[in-house]
Amino acid sequence: MAVLVNRKVKAELDEIWFYIATESDSTDIADRIVEAITDTFPHLGKHPQLGRPRDDLRRGLRSITAGSYVVVYRVEKSNVRILHVVHGRRDIRAAIRQ
Repeated sequence: MAVLVNRKVKAELDEIWFYIATESDSTDIADRIVEAITDTFPHLGKHPQLGRPRDDLRRGLRSITAGSYVVVYRVEKSNVRILHVVHGRRDIRAAIRQ
């Protein structure tokens, strides 16, 4: 399956990178964490049912953890669409409504 990444996800990853780079004073740490998150994307293309169902958020959504982050996605006919990347301590429901 092809993996499609929403534009919103790219902005979320940029925000994550900036926050980590600023807080840790290390672009290397920020690079590694964002890379660990994005490394889950191809796995979802190969194993789209890997994450757990998240009908509690919205019907048809699934999520998988990537370190401290949660990747929210939907399995479509021949694609996996990455919808959001949210820190696991955040209110995921509120974050995906934004």
